[in-house]
Amino acid sequence: MVADRTVQAALKLVLEPIFEADFLPVSYGFRPKRRAQDAIAEIQRFCTKGYRWVLDADIEAAFDNVSHRAVMDAVRVRGKDKRVLALVKAFLKAGILTEDGQRRDTHTGTPQGGILSPLIFNIALSALDEHLHRDWKPGGRMDAQYPRRKRRRHGLPNWRIVRYADDFAILVHGSADDARALQDEAASVLQPLGLRLSPAKTRIVHIEDGFDFLGFRIQWKRKRGTDKWYVYFFIADRPVRSVKDKIRALTRRTSQANPADVLIRLNQVVHGWTNYFRHAVAKHTFRMLGIFLWRRVIMWFKTLHRWSWKDIRKWFLGPDGSWLPIAVDGVELVNPARTPAITRYRYRGDTIPTPWTIA
Repeated sequence: MVADRTVQAALKLVLEPIFEADFLPVSYGFRPKRRAQDAIAEIQRFCTKGYRWVLDADIEAAFDNVSHRAVMDAVRVRGKDKRVLALVKAFLKAGILTEDGQRRDTHTGTPQGGILSPLIFNIALSALDEHLHRDWKPGGRMDAQYPRRKRRRHGLPNWRIVRYADDFAILVHGSADDARALQDEAASVLQPLGLRLSPAKTRIVHIEDGFDFLGFRIQWKRKRGTDKWYVYFFIADRPVRSVKDKIRALTRRTSQANPADVLIRLNQVVHGWTNYFRHAVAKHTFRMLGIFLWRRVIMWFKTLHRWSWKDIRKWFLGPDGSWLPIAVDGVELVNPARTPAITRYRYRGDTIPTPWTIA
């Protein structure tokens, strides 16, 4: 198993620079120097520029269903070494271990958790990026601003795709019908790859109604107290529920775990979560999460030590009547409300650096 992962890592070092030279900047998932926040910033930028309709798309079981033949055809475009191609094919055909320890062959998909899987998937899905941006990429007919303005004057739509692995959004400067046409077009590109759009998770929305993408809630709203409208991104409901479930699991009242170890783990969970979302409109959410976290830990301590509320006040209420930070053996519980620098993420666009020289 260790040898397999070593080979995968070496193969990735060979293939990644080759295919990164061809990947379009509209793809952000599992690529060097790129983040989910870059994808969100791109959506915010173009929605501000009049792209009001959104095809919020999700590919059904994408990593499980991608066609091996389509993947190999895409790899052969740039990869000519037969030994490399043989390794990629062996990786795809490696199979999976069932619960009873039996090996089961796989005829589609890339192995979940494989080091090479995200790169292989991006190579396959680059067909969608290329198709939808065939006229918009550098040197294409619609690359300059003038052709786009000309299309708008003639009532023709413009569009942009923002993709993060199998999640993507197509932003449309046009109408809902234009977005539906692009949905059919995207479905036709995905079909040869063995993929299809999820009927339950794919929808066409107006940016004023908002949509969820990569854990963020993106919505065009009027600024309170003004007549000005802006595109905001908030924290969606699902990641809030998810982090609360993790906190609950760590602070079950029946738990006999070491309190200091629990606080360390809670700090890791909360710090990672707040760091991911700190560029959103998150101040209120962070404050409410801090209250939830404090109550969970206090109620666990109350059960663990058989304390009364009088004991709680004795240990955690300061002389001025304010609550002190929860700390055990030098480990202090983080307060999400004190997350520093909740600022708007700066759009980087084509200035995102690449580790390699692009030919």
